[in-house]
Amino acid sequence: MIKRTILIESKSSITTKNQQLVIKSEIRESTIPIEDIGFLVLDHVEIYLSIPAMNLVVEHNTAIIICGSNHLPNGMFLNLNSHHIQQEIFKNQIEASIPLKKQLWQQTIVEKIKNQGELLAKITASKNTFEFLASKVLSGDTSNMAGVAAQQYWKNFPLPNHEKDGIKRERYGDYPNNFLNYGYAILRAATARALSGSGLLNTLGIHHKSKYNAFALADDIMEPFRPIVDEKVFDIMKRYPEQELTTTIKAELLQLLTQTVYFKEEKSPLMVGLQKTASSLQQCFTGDRKKIKYPKLWNLTDTE
Repeated sequence: MIKRTILIESKSSITTKNQQLVIKSEIRESTIPIEDIGFLVLDHVEIYLSIPAMNLVVEHNTAIIICGSNHLPNGMFLNLNSHHIQQEIFKNQIEASIPLKKQLWQQTIVEKIKNQGELLAKITASKNTFEFLASKVLSGDTSNMAGVAAQQYWKNFPLPNHEKDGIKRERYGDYPNNFLNYGYAILRAATARALSGSGLLNTLGIHHKSKYNAFALADDIMEPFRPIVDEKVFDIMKRYPEQELTTTIKAELLQLLTQTVYFKEEKSPLMVGLQKTASSLQQCFTGDRKKIKYPKLWNLTDTE
């Protein structure tokens, strides 16, 4: 079942009654079954969220995302007890060997670079060397092919309705960085939710290691999925002249979670695909798998 994403941008109170989320604003009141919600995005300084409501949505593995004054996601609440053998999974993850983590990171970067190359080829109708760059990724990506690919990727990324191509990618940079950052924050939240649902500890990454990062593992596993955000932003830039994050643009970026991704045997919404990827990572830590199950972001044979 595809979970709903609820975006609240006005002064509201959020309570619960009979397993329903009750959202009351100045102009209307609505109820939503809590089991239907995957993400609750709160983007207003005067939103009241009751503790019983917060507990109930988290118990149903709903991610609560809090936006800051810049309207970008700034914090997140996740279920910390979402798997029946949580302690055993944590133990396997904590005791994972360095060679295993290096191999998993190599797989992740190979998939990311391939996806970057596929997207560039798709939106520029030109060949590129990203398949070659992906073939040069070493265990642990010790030669930093991710950085080499990123430099080429953003340098050649087309900008609709602009004279020059290329994006100066910055966390707090100018347009279209604000669109990209919002999309990445939503992707990060969805990845963290999927990892938590598989019993994994988001704080313990396979590559990202900052002591200040509570979602290092999500930052690792989301890497190959980033180009799906980039494609959405490219599409939005073609259709909207404005450079500010409007409600309409945020709603479009939230639709990323239902976009189709492709596994060998089936296709899934991104939200479900992330769960499959997270489950496969858990199996890598237990020794039941050797590779993370990343999907194809596009079924290129259907679009040719």
